[in-house]
Amino acid sequence: MKTIETTVTVTEDGKMTIQVPSDIPPGEHHIVMVIEEQLATKHDRPSLNLPARDYGPWPERFSLRREDMYGEWGR
Repeated sequence: MKTIETTVTVTEDGKMTIQVPSDIPPGEHHIVMVIEEQLATKHDRPSLNLPARDYGPWPERFSLRREDMYGEWGR
């Protein structure tokens, strides 16, 4: 038995889609679903906890324009 906790969106016609881990085999499964009375907010969702790196300030006159990055070819 596995426990999966996630947030889903229910459409007006009562349908929802859920993404399950890849180790759940295809086929019919018995599930138990608990619906909380309050709607979820963005603060209820778990954070992604992505790594952050600080490389300091950008150099003066630093440009991300295509022409500046690829020279005369402009690719």
